[in-house]
Amino acid sequence: MNIIVTGGAGFIGGNFVHHMVNKYPDYQIVNLDLLTYAGNLETLKPVEDKPNYKFVKGDIADEAFIMDLFEKEKFDVVVNFAAESHVDRSIEDPGIFVQTNVMGTRVLLDASRKFGVKRYHQVSTDEVYGDLPLDRPDLFFTENTPIHTSSPYSASKASADLFVLAYHRTFGTPVTVSRCSNNYGPYHFPLIPLMISRALADEELPVYGNGENVRDWLHVSDHCEAIDLIIHKGKVGEVYNIGGHNERTNLQVVQTILKALDKPESLIKYVKDRPGHDRRYAIDPTKIETELGWKPKYNFDTGIAQTIQWYLDNEDWWKHIISGEYQNYFAEMYKDRL
Repeated sequence: MNIIVTGGAGFIGGNFVHHMVNKYPDYQIVNLDLLTYAGNLETLKPVEDKPNYKFVKGDIADEAFIMDLFEKEKFDVVVNFAAESHVDRSIEDPGIFVQTNVMGTRVLLDASRKFGVKRYHQVSTDEVYGDLPLDRPDLFFTENTPIHTSSPYSASKASADLFVLAYHRTFGTPVTVSRCSNNYGPYHFPLIPLMISRALADEELPVYGNGENVRDWLHVSDHCEAIDLIIHKGKVGEVYNIGGHNERTNLQVVQTILKALDKPESLIKYVKDRPGHDRRYAIDPTKIETELGWKPKYNFDTGIAQTIQWYLDNEDWWKHIISGEYQNYFAEMYKDRL
């Protein structure tokens, strides 16, 4: 099977590339990434010399480039992680989010139609559902929860989802969509490693508002397993929510990191909240558990402990990000291959 993973140099996409390259040596995995601020090829060092892995630099919104690539590679499966992300950035520049997240998705869908892709999978977010009240812990997002976006980022992701589902309805494109909760794990930036690096340097750790906003944390390896199941066994035209029932406030996450590093909570600095900050995300993953047999392997306590240790053991990786050195890796690694 020939699979293209777009945005495969990002956090979740990079972990998914690791997962697929190592689990399926008979599959060809092509990693397409534009290498903007979020793309880090150093994440792919452990697999870059594997015979079933190839990296291609390019923009999913570049129609001529994408059509040429699909014609040449004849992909069986598309897994689209590529997206402008982070709510704060979308507030500063909504236009680039429309260009990449909406227009780029449309280009990939048209290429998938034209060249007979067998499965197009869209990686989305629970943020398309808006938020839940803090005083209703009994409420969860299901696949039938109405879309109710709060930011330009979530609006662009919701728009992309609607295009994907419309292409299935209109053209019969074989699509699936997954919407996940907040991910954590190896190769993540900026939140957890930024907090770790600042804590190690005894610098202040900024927390929005009062830190009571709740997120449902999902280990990235559990997310990768879920997407693997969906592209192989998921029902065409369906949406699957992926969450781990691991709700924590933003403040609790920071406190957990400080405790693990034996640092004082006095390092926490509360800063002005961002506009439209969603209060609570919480996913009901019953559908994917029932239909596909997926269950998360990690709870937050064990997963975050392992994640913190990974960052302590891999300081060079995140120090290169902080210094900006990671952006030079493409030119150094691929100068003789281009």
